[in-house]
Amino acid sequence: MHIVIMGCGRVGAALAQTLEQQGHTVAVIDQDPTAFRRLGSGFGGRRVSGVGFDQDTLREAGIEEAGAFAAVSSGDNSNIIAARVAREMFGIENVAARIYDPKRAEVYQRLGIPTVATVRWTADQMLRRLLPSGAEPLWRDPSGGVQLAEVHTTPSWIGHKISTLQEETGVRVAFLTRLGEAILPTSQTVLQEGDLVHVMMRTDEIAKVEEAFAEGPEEGGQ
Repeated sequence: MHIVIMGCGRVGAALAQTLEQQGHTVAVIDQDPTAFRRLGSGFGGRRVSGVGFDQDTLREAGIEEAGAFAAVSSGDNSNIIAARVAREMFGIENVAARIYDPKRAEVYQRLGIPTVATVRWTADQMLRRLLPSGAEPLWRDPSGGVQLAEVHTTPSWIGHKISTLQEETGVRVAFLTRLGEAILPTSQTVLQEGDLVHVMMRTDEIAKVEEAFAEGPEEGGQ
């Protein structure tokens, strides 16, 4: 897939390098040509100097053949304008914009522009690590009946198999985050200290699942 990124700050550069390593073609737009130094000499994508919501600049970056567009500059207004231009003028379906103001992010989210509210996301993630409890929704299906969530697990689950966790809580473990890396567990995978557990579950069963994760395994369950 060809992907266009507006903004070559630390986030934009890291995103561009990661996407290129995954085999995608990438074009990065920034008003400051010196910002492209963050990409490193090994970056093989396009470097386009210009305003990210200018249609000619976007065309130069290959927006017409792009499958996705990310607006991650330092300006909320620029990011939203660029995201709307990419979607409404060029028909790009996979569009995301970074927004610093969480209230504005909610408004744009309702308008159909997927946003990442930087301050709120960082604060939420810090709180999640400082005060782990309950379930943190990560994704919901359009009907709202099923969701993917990170659920806090009591330490008593450590050393138990994924199969035991699933049987006793009624969830399906989608993946684990272990030492910063996502892994797809099998039924025989054993939970280790520090694992973050991401599960698929029915939305109307959240309270029951949270309680089961907090109580720990039944006596003797492995």
